[in-house]
Amino acid sequence: MNTPAREQRSDNRPYFFLSYAHTPAWGAGNGDPDHWVRVLFTDLCDHIMALTDLPAGAAGFMDREMRSGDGWPEKLSENLATCRVFVPLFSPRYFTSEMCGREWFAFHERILRARNTGAGDVPAIVPAMWTHVDYGQLPDSVRHIHFDQAAYGDRYAAHGIYGLIKLKRLHDEYEEIVLDLAQRIVRVAHDSPLPAARPRPYESTPSAFKPRGEGPRRIHLTVAAPTRDDLPEHRDKRPYGEDAQDWNPYHSESTRPLPALAEELIRSLDYRITISSFDDEDPGGQGDDGPADATGDDLEKAPPGRPGILLVDRWALTDPERRERLRKFDLGARPWISAIVPWNRSDLQCHSEEGKQLTADLERTLPLILDRGRRTDCRMAVNGVPSLKAFTDVLPAVVAHTTRQYLKHAVAHPPAGPHVPRPRLMGPTHPPFPEAGDDNGGEA
Repeated sequence: MNTPAREQRSDNRPYFFLSYAHTPAWGAGNGDPDHWVRVLFTDLCDHIMALTDLPAGAAGFMDREMRSGDGWPEKLSENLATCRVFVPLFSPRYFTSEMCGREWFAFHERILRARNTGAGDVPAIVPAMWTHVDYGQLPDSVRHIHFDQAAYGDRYAAHGIYGLIKLKRLHDEYEEIVLDLAQRIVRVAHDSPLPAARPRPYESTPSAFKPRGEGPRRIHLTVAAPTRDDLPEHRDKRPYGEDAQDWNPYHSESTRPLPALAEELIRSLDYRITISSFDDEDPGGQGDDGPADATGDDLEKAPPGRPGILLVDRWALTDPERRERLRKFDLGARPWISAIVPWNRSDLQCHSEEGKQLTADLERTLPLILDRGRRTDCRMAVNGVPSLKAFTDVLPAVVAHTTRQYLKHAVAHPPAGPHVPRPRLMGPTHPPFPEAGDDNGGEA
């Protein structure tokens, strides 16, 4: 096989980041519950050192090597931002771990950023099965990753690496699988190099996995932006396309439309997302939340739909009809409707007198939604998001806030059907069960 040899001699970034769910210690004298994960990590490092010309210590990274008080969040973030391949050890516990979810999100965000700059698909996530996991146990946010349990045989699919390493009779299969995994890590690192990124602060990194026991999470993204054909003649047409969903305000930083980027990022947070153009929606209905002519009190009585985010371009206000529909949308906006206002700080027309006027027009058009946004920790979302990096940083915070508002304010409506009266407690003079032949069931 080909190995990354001399052309990458100066690149001493870790070849892989081993992401695993820590097993809680139990009982006295049971030793380290993650001892066998450490054995796997050591074996992988040994193979990678043999397959490359790396200096000592550059093969891999796992957080077991860190100690409390040693700045471990910073080291974790730095290695997630620089490692070449991400190796998650799948297990039922893995997908309930907030720490693993943060690690997955931080690394997957690097892949999305590389894709936005034209790198294409970078298969830098190489999962391994630590213990058996059914496909149905995988969160929506990870199902796009190729994960073939049968690739290494029935025993691997049934027992995972943990079973192979614990059963002496399967030791040869364990050795073969670990060598193959090491070869794949090296091959991916060489053939699909992933650029390093600026470390993402661990404390503010969201998890890619929904909390334990929580059902599917849904959100709707609405894009209010002009198309290339309905722009003012003097407006730069490069950020626009044939549809509102082609809008790409950060075209100097990304080759992909912003709604597509937002959709992928939200999906990576374990949400099921729908997306539409504002011009194709009924302004009063706010997606599927209510009737098209609903406003005020009518909206409060309508069945709740789902949390919603309005992605709005200030230049959408140059169309009087769209501006009026946005104004009506704002009048009936429920607390779980948020907005994000992207703009490109390198777009000179955004700094022009017309751009400033459009900013003022937006304040008059969406006063309710914008005011709500300014009373949150992600107020930059409505004040103007000036870069792609700022957008990818603020979007998860807006998603989390919008979901919280939905859970706080949305009223759960019972399913349609006949009313079943609640049973009454019997008084002391009434028998606890109906007497034989009593057609009234023992009620007074």
